[in-house]
Amino acid sequence: MEQVTQHRTQRENSASRGPPGHCVADEETEWLQSFLLLLFRSLKRHPPLLLDTVKNICDILNPLDQLGICKSNAGIIGLAGLVSSVAGLITVVCPQMKLKAC
Repeated sequence: MEQVTQHRTQRENSASRGPPGHCVADEETEWLQSFLLLLFRSLKRHPPLLLDTVKNICDILNPLDQLGICKSNAGIIGLAGLVSSVAGLITVVCPQMKLKAC
């Protein structure tokens, strides 16, 4: 990720500044797009990380709903639980998909 960030920074420094009508909002949008692209590429290269991320996102929905922070209907909570359970089963069936601690 650091290499991609450094490459992007070098590319931005070598490019000229935007046109006179360049807006700060465009810079923020560009930053968000590059961050999301970097995140997508990282998760694509590391399937165990993607699986663990999906499982954790699904696992956090139920407590958020119970605490009233983010209200969801029962169907969404049930679907998130199902996805989380399937992700857990995948790590049991395919041990190479288990996220390894450093």
